[in-house]
Amino acid sequence: MKTAGQWLDEYGVSHQNPVNKAIHWLCVPAIYFTVVALLFALPFPFAAKGFWLNWATIAVVLVSLYYLRLNILLGVSMLLFSLACVYLSALIDAQASYPLWGIALAIFVLAWIGQFIGHHIEGKKPSFFKDIQFLMIGPMWVFGFVLRKLGVKL
Repeated sequence: MKTAGQWLDEYGVSHQNPVNKAIHWLCVPAIYFTVVALLFALPFPFAAKGFWLNWATIAVVLVSLYYLRLNILLGVSMLLFSLACVYLSALIDAQASYPLWGIALAIFVLAWIGQFIGHHIEGKKPSFFKDIQFLMIGPMWVFGFVLRKLGVKL
């Protein structure tokens, strides 16, 4: 089993170009948010007003377990970001003039277009073409980059 550091190093190989990195810093968290938002927007059979049990929170728990297994600090960072995404989804769902799923879908499509433009600039295929798990590593890579800059060994 690869360590978090090994996953991040391997992911970083196809993310060297500064423009591609900048695009990823914007688009990867946006895509992560939109997936949470789309799950939040799905009808949940046991929904109760004011109760936060829904498809998004279930997914956040499962995804957080994956991240925590790789690295505690990264896992906690991703859990906090995930909870912020759930909260933002709830705010948008309650207050936006447009449906949450429509907003999330539009951002999702635009962010993926950005990702592919970044990889075109980089001249390398996205990492998930090599291993689908890199779809989970991308969001962690953003937090891993910050933690490594702070001197944390992953």
